[in-house]
Amino acid sequence: MPRFRAILDTMPAYRPGKAVVSPDGRSYKLSSNESPYDPLPSVVEAVARAATEVHRYPDPAATALTEALAERYGVPPEHIALGAGSVTVAQQLFETVSEPGAEVVYAWRSFEAYPLLADLAGATSVRVPLAGETHDLAAMAEAITPATRMVFVCNPNNPTGTVVRSGELKAFLDRVPEDVLVVLDEAYREYVRDADVTDGLTVYRDRPNVAVLRTFSKAYGLAGLRVGYLIANEPVAAAVRKTMVPFAVNHLAQAAAVASLAAEDELLERVETVVGERTRVRDALIAQGWTVPVTEANFVWLRLGERTLEFAEACAAEGVAVRPFAGEGARVSIGTPEANDTFLAAAAAFRDA
Repeated sequence: MPRFRAILDTMPAYRPGKAVVSPDGRSYKLSSNESPYDPLPSVVEAVARAATEVHRYPDPAATALTEALAERYGVPPEHIALGAGSVTVAQQLFETVSEPGAEVVYAWRSFEAYPLLADLAGATSVRVPLAGETHDLAAMAEAITPATRMVFVCNPNNPTGTVVRSGELKAFLDRVPEDVLVVLDEAYREYVRDADVTDGLTVYRDRPNVAVLRTFSKAYGLAGLRVGYLIANEPVAAAVRKTMVPFAVNHLAQAAAVASLAAEDELLERVETVVGERTRVRDALIAQGWTVPVTEANFVWLRLGERTLEFAEACAAEGVAVRPFAGEGARVSIGTPEANDTFLAAAAAFRDA
């Protein structure tokens, strides 16, 4: 029998959101924070053209995409690192800073991949409990030790949708030692409407130890193609590029991401529709009697405690897949109006029962 790393015996597998089907055939997947819309025609056309070239390796430097991102955000191309989805770029970050004894600080609950990636990289996780469903940045600053190599701030936070605002983020960053990398995980940035939430790209330029992590999976609707990116000062971005698996961002993904940036105005109109639905869903849930924190992402969070799995099963019976975290709560993505209405009806029925 081959010998494997001992950590694998204690690691739970990542649990992706699943689809469900009701007895009458309805199926609404609100468990993975995906865009509810089909790809734009211009993006489909770009992928179709690129498909005629899949007998060739993709550009390992993703030159066209890197240049498009640099132009879009007004940053040097050398400040950009790419990966197969932001979770893979996060994995690259863990590999960049981790070695025996290294600590990584993050809020909990937050993105469920963080502890898995830390374990795989051999880093020690330091989890700081949320305060009122939001990052407790003061406590996170206190948790930093000489062994700390990296801190993740998920903003908006997954799965609660809550945000860290400008003043508290600045105060936190002022307390972080210069040799500790702070990663602002902004996978849901496009959905933020709170003007007091700092855009990480306005912060990193003056702080060499800050990096911004983003993705094409959510607002841009390319979850199936896997494209994520990091923007940071050149020493950080260069280190992360060293950990990238060659050809990780495939040719179709690169073409789709470039086309998506070109069609950004049209894509962001869809984002506005999702934001409108987000408000409608949250207001309806509050009217039903639920406590729902203000969310700046494309999902809502219900703190359900011991009834979490029961709630998820009740939704599944109506053909609605939500993302339960046993003993804690459920995250529900914003979908089409029809999907949202079906979920709201299921939530109301559960509440009445």
